[in-house]
Parts: sequence; structure tokens; C-alpha cells
Amino acid sequence: MQLSERKYLFLVVLHLIIGGLLYNNALTPKIYGYSIIFGGIFYIINSKNRNHQVLYAIAYMVGSEIILRMTDGNPVYEFSKYGVMIFVLIGVYFTGVSKNAVPYWIFLLLLIPSVITTSTELNYAISLRKEISFNVSGPVCLALCSIYTYSRKITLHQLNNVLLCIGLPILSCIVYLILYTPNIRDVITGTDSNGLTSGGFGPNQVSTMLGLGMFIFVSRLMLLSPSKYLFLINLFLTIVITYRGFITFSRGGMITGFVMIFVMIVVSFFFASKNQKLRIAIMISLIIAAFSIAWSYSSEQTNGMINKRYANQDAAGREKEDNLSGRGELATDEFETFLKYPILGIGVGRNMEKRYEQTGEMVVSHNEITRMIAEHGSLGILGLMVLFMTPLILYLDNKYNIYLLCFLTFWLLTINHAAMRLAAPAFMYSLSLLKVMPDED
Repeated sequence: MQLSERKYLFLVVLHLIIGGLLYNNALTPKIYGYSIIFGGIFYIINSKNRNHQVLYAIAYMVGSEIILRMTDGNPVYEFSKYGVMIFVLIGVYFTGVSKNAVPYWIFLLLLIPSVITTSTELNYAISLRKEISFNVSGPVCLALCSIYTYSRKITLHQLNNVLLCIGLPILSCIVYLILYTPNIRDVITGTDSNGLTSGGFGPNQVSTMLGLGMFIFVSRLMLLSPSKYLFLINLFLTIVITYRGFITFSRGGMITGFVMIFVMIVVSFFFASKNQKLRIAIMISLIIAAFSIAWSYSSEQTNGMINKRYANQDAAGREKEDNLSGRGELATDEFETFLKYPILGIGVGRNMEKRYEQTGEMVVSHNEITRMIAEHGSLGILGLMVLFMTPLILYLDNKYNIYLLCFLTFWLLTINHAAMRLAAPAFMYSLSLLKVMPDED
């Protein structure tokens, strides 16, 4: 086994151990969380960000966000987004930003009018600070990350290391989930999203990160497994992550992961030589076999409930009326709000306030697109157009970023089912703006 393989195996085993410690020791999550914060700051400052240390630090914080939320390891619930922004600002101090990142400065400015509207009109029975922070922290995080990454040069090898920094803490999360629910059969009673198989946390957010983790280790399986040892390690990790993702019973994150993998395969096949296409075809068959194993085992462990979940059926096999778990109704409501307030929108957080006044329930949006349209109005539509078009324009001169369309896919699909609850969609979007260079020989 080569040195690079031994290092990789060490990192994998280390994070499996961390997952066990996070479950068995109540103090470990705080130590782990604060180590990421202060360790990341020291790592960036000590290196003066000479070799993309900011990206590695952010990636690790993004990958660890879900396990830290499960275990209360962060100082506050939304801290990972703030931590990402802190790392970005330190990086900007040392290495600056591109003067061409104007679209994302414009995007930031487009958020302001709706915030002002909220600050003057929000019902103060609902916390003004919390509502603005909850709804705007994701878009602001995305804008700052994008300003930092815009046309920043990085090699493909370095980009793969950034993805690995996201994937390693997800392995810790997998161990935590296994220890939290050692017997799956005992907790599966229906076809709804299951918090007990998701570490006692929101299945939607957990499946989002597991779907991303599945993509990361499939990409390593396809592109970064030159030896049989690495291949078997990555194959095993892919199967386990996929299985745990399935049994959260939250479909959005897993479907997103599968679409990302499909996009990666299509892009790789398109640019591959004839010999490489044969290897890709073999890898596709192996990946399909891995997913089939994970699905079959999930079906067996859940007594077929997972089959009904993905067929949009209840436990009795009857088809559910709403295959979006109520999200379609929320999206319709937000579009109607836009029609009433088409210019500046109703204001950040005020659509949720309106629903609370009508129903007495605090129902938050799951769709960032309809939320922005409702709360930011026409300025929100303009902001979304900036986000959609800019990476695609850059792609015309960024062919070495083979993951660009995968990153955009993750962002777009995730904000449609999980809004921007996590820092992951903001950071993954920003990675699509990197100027990827070929690896040096």
C-alpha cells in the first residue's frame, strides 16, 4: 500500500473513531466543534492562505455541520454559516478577490430592500433578528463564498481534496447514525421521514448531506481509486452511505445525489477518450451494483417500507395525494404572495408571519426560489437570474471544472426541497465558480 493510500485510510479510520466519540462522550461534540472553528482560523492565518487553506477549512466546516447540529457541538444553531463567512473574510484579507465578481456584489445589494421592509413592518411578537438571520444568512453566505471563489485558480487535485474535506465528517455522521439506531426494524413503522434513523434530527437535512457524501465517494470511486485497496474502501463507503441515506426515508437529498452522479458520468463520458469510455462503462456497472446492494438491504431491513416510500405510498400501499409532503402548497402560497407584492416582496420572514396569523402555526418555506420571489419580489427574481446565469457563462471557459454542473445541480435541487437551512448549498454553488486548472505533472 502506497503512502498516499495509507494517509487516506488513516483519515477515514480517524473520522470513524470521531463518530464513535461524538456519540459516547457528551463533551466531545463541543471540543470537536470549537476545534474546527479555532483550528480553521489558525490554519488560515498561519499559512496566510497561500494554498487554498480557506477552501479546505470551509469544506470541513460544511461537512461537519450536520453532525454538530445533531450533537449541539456548535455555539449556536446557525453558526456553521457564520463560521464559513468568517473564514472567507480572513481569506479575502490575505489573498483578495477578483474585481470581476460584480454579479455577487449586485446580488448582495438586491437583498437589502426586503430586509429594510421587514425591519419596519415585522410583527415584533416574532423575533426580528432571528427571522432576518434565519432567512438571509444562507443567501449572504452564498454571496460571500461566491465573491471569494469567483475565477480563483485551483487544480483538479486540490478541488478533489476540498471535496474530501466535506466527505470525511460525513463518515463520522454515519457512525453516529449507526450507534443511534443499531436495529432499524424496531423503528420503521411507516413511510414518513424518520427522525429515529436520522440521529434524532431532521431527516431532510441529514439526507441532503448523505446524498452529497454519496456523490463525493462515488466520484472517488470513479476517478481516484487507482489501486484495488482504494477501490474496495470507496466501494464499501459508497454502499454504507447510500444505505443510511435511504433509511432516513427523506427522498430529496438522495435523489439529488443520484442526479449529481448521473451528471458527472455524462460529463466524464463526453470528454473521455475511447479507452477511457470503456473504463467508465465498467465503473457504471459497478456503481449500479453497489446501489442495488444498498437498496436491497434497505428494503429487507425496512420490511419493504422503503419501496413504498419511493413509490409515494403509505404503509398500507395506498398512494399519497401530495408527493411533495405539503411543499407544493407552500410554494403555491408563496407565488400568490408575490402576485400581491410584486416589486419589493412582502419582506424577509413576513410570509411566515402571514401564515402564522392565518393558521397559528410557524410553517417555514422549504423552497428557496419561491421564498425569494415572495419575500424579495422582482428583486428576488433578478437575484436568482444572476445566480443561474453567471456559472453557466463562466463554464464556457472553464472546461477543466468537470464537477461544475454537478455543483449547480446540488445547489438547485437542494434549495428546492430544503431551502438554505445548511451551509452546503451555498458553498457547493461557489465551487462552480472556481477556475480549475489541469494537474501539474
